[in-house]
Amino acid sequence: MDADKFRDMFLAEAAEHLESMIDILVQLDLDHQDQDGIDALFREAHSIKGMAATMEHAETTKLAHHLENRLDICRQLGRMSGVEIDWLLEATDLLELLLDDIRNNREERCVAGFISTSPKETPSDIGAKRKDKEESLSHSGKGQLVRLQLKATVAAPGPRFLVLLKKMSEFGTILESTPSTEDLLQGVAPDQLLVRLLSETSQEQIYQQLMQYSELQEVTFPDEPEKKGQSQQKRPTEKTVRISTELLDHFINLTGELITNRYQLQNALKEQNWQELDDGVGQLKRLVKNLHHQVLKVRMVSLTGLAGRLSRTVHDLSRSLDKEIQLKVEGAEIELDRAIVEELTDPLVHMVRNAIDHGIEKRGTVSIKAWRERDQILIQVADDGRGIDPEKIRQKALDKGFLNINQAKTIRDYDLFQLLCQPGFSTAQEVSQTSGRGVGMDVVKTAVEQIGGILLIDSTPGEGTRITLKVPLSLAIIRVLIVECDGARMAMPISRVIQTAEISPTEVHSSGKQLMINYHDEQLPLISLRKILKLPQSVALDPIPLVVTEVVGRKIGLVVDQLVGQQEVYVQRLPAPFDQIRGCSGGTILGDGQIIFLLDLQSLFARHRG
Repeated sequence: MDADKFRDMFLAEAAEHLESMIDILVQLDLDHQDQDGIDALFREAHSIKGMAATMEHAETTKLAHHLENRLDICRQLGRMSGVEIDWLLEATDLLELLLDDIRNNREERCVAGFISTSPKETPSDIGAKRKDKEESLSHSGKGQLVRLQLKATVAAPGPRFLVLLKKMSEFGTILESTPSTEDLLQGVAPDQLLVRLLSETSQEQIYQQLMQYSELQEVTFPDEPEKKGQSQQKRPTEKTVRISTELLDHFINLTGELITNRYQLQNALKEQNWQELDDGVGQLKRLVKNLHHQVLKVRMVSLTGLAGRLSRTVHDLSRSLDKEIQLKVEGAEIELDRAIVEELTDPLVHMVRNAIDHGIEKRGTVSIKAWRERDQILIQVADDGRGIDPEKIRQKALDKGFLNINQAKTIRDYDLFQLLCQPGFSTAQEVSQTSGRGVGMDVVKTAVEQIGGILLIDSTPGEGTRITLKVPLSLAIIRVLIVECDGARMAMPISRVIQTAEISPTEVHSSGKQLMINYHDEQLPLISLRKILKLPQSVALDPIPLVVTEVVGRKIGLVVDQLVGQQEVYVQRLPAPFDQIRGCSGGTILGDGQIIFLLDLQSLFARHRG
């Protein structure tokens, strides 16, 4: 069988089954006797085993088969222990790594070490005391990993491995082994031995001396394939989507209508029938709009998968921080562009981690809500914890030099909360694995703004914190505002535009060296796009075209030469090396053939300040 031909299909389907397993396990943690959940979990493991065996991926098959056996016992008992659930979640992590090995054409990592860490208590011992789980030897660590495989004809593998362990101790220090010496002495009879060895002896010398034992089938060093040239061998991930046959039928019908429309336009042009040509162009416009709608439906995915990952994050953090956290998800059925969902994954995980670590003290609820407003999706992460203390942020901002005394007295709470997104700003008292390093919310805000979104923070001390993301439905085809500056046209996502206006020069006043205007009872700094782009100063404009937007957590008035108008455009990423230009997030071609660039106001303003 040509396995490469079906690799991508296998990886896509296996990833879906793996995602389902994680969702089911998180739910089972709430109800250990959910028979339907255990049955579903068994079926997912069985499906992965079957597909992996068909594709001849031995290690993945071995792990999935082991999971299937354990789940079959749980299925017969009708219940599952918390220890078992935690171990199975670790197993899904290892399965994900195995899929990554297959995707990047690497040798599959050995799973025997992990399988040996299966909870010692049998499923019938449900309710037994939790015990600490060993780390798998296949994970990276000090020294080198050596795998010894005996021939199938060896009658007593346990004693033979004890002899080999003694031999290996001559090469250096044995940090750990799976099975351990104690397990071997107790009669464990494995078919292979994994040893973590700290030694200055070369792998070639170790291999030659060990292979003198006739009982050995092979000696391998599993760490090696990952340590050399891993980044060079990495195969780009090919993303796939599933679409219904009904949607494919729509595309076929649209293609047929477009062909008919093409001949209609050609005939009208040939006969110089301008009315028919005008009708044909109108029909073409409707067909393209319909095609755009259907293509977007293909790219759209729900937030269900992302909600599952966040459930796993809550589960793991609840365990590690010894807190009782409940996760509520509303609006997971909301759909948006797959590319946006992928970009939002890490920011949302970080926000949930912050809510659990910073907000909730011992027990509480993290709520994730998604809803649609016109052409935007709003996603809110909220907690019912202690909230954010504005005075604490104010003092920290003064100490770190983010504000002067006058600013600290007059700044609004809304703007104060935005300081949490400044690089290096953290109110955590101590550094933990979860937070306190001053790295995080600035990265979250940058990631959200790179996809044309906005991040808003709101909090009430003693009641909790709400962080809301406003993101566009799609990244490929978006609505933009086209402006002109020094004769050149450029665009900015309409989602970043709060308002456009034309103001009189008499409305402008100075505050120190900064020009300001009064905007809805708020003092707004004026910044010239010409100045940011280092273009020649223009003649005085009257009225002054203005784009009110938000940059680095603060509203500004961006002065341009002319407001051209709004338009729907297809945004294309710039090819290398132009994609490294700060301040430009892509380009598009207008109907007249003119190429214009899409401004990334966040990085453009950061470059200007730098």
